[in-house]
Amino acid sequence: MDLFLRSWAALRTAVAELADEDLARPSGCTGWLVRDLVCHLVVDAQDVLITLVTPTDAAVTRNAATYWEVAGESPSGDDPLDALTVRLAAAYGESWLLKFHLDDVGSAAGRAAELADPALRVSTRDVVLTAGDYLHAYVMEWTLHHLDLVAHLPKAPRPPADALAGARALLEEIAGAAFPTSWADEDALLVGTGRRTATPEEGAALAEAGLRVPLVLG
Repeated sequence: MDLFLRSWAALRTAVAELADEDLARPSGCTGWLVRDLVCHLVVDAQDVLITLVTPTDAAVTRNAATYWEVAGESPSGDDPLDALTVRLAAAYGESWLLKFHLDDVGSAAGRAAELADPALRVSTRDVVLTAGDYLHAYVMEWTLHHLDLVAHLPKAPRPPADALAGARALLEEIAGAAFPTSWADEDALLVGTGRRTATPEEGAALAEAGLRVPLVLG
């Protein structure tokens, strides 16, 4: 729960500190500008709010790792929902409106997470998991999207070290194997999810570790 709150607060702070021109730069998400990614984060925050107020008595079917489904290939940016996000982002017109909306809805999502009972069972995407596992799964979402946000903004603040470590540990659980211990957490996440192509040396290390990447999470 604490890691969710810290990673989410760090991501929202990074967005709040962006200059207007930064929102028009490319992000680390294929086909999306930074403003499109910020719009996606607004939708994510809404999803968190909806899920945390959707309790269920049904049996738990997923945990933080199995919440994520691994796709066969990286997104092309042509998905209809991706295109809708681009149109929604453009509809804001003024960049401050988009940033304000994220701050407004994002703060509410953070507060809802802070008040949530970790043992509460919630339903989302036709699966059931505890609120604690759901929020832990979102540490991956916030951390990867924080890396996407700053992919072409070298002066922007990076994700917190504990969020990077937590997301790496969860990715290793999903993969069923550990990345080389010599790798930085950020490199493990970028290469592991296909956000950066592995060097020949990294590829050899992955093969030795029995890791097949990219792990495209959805």
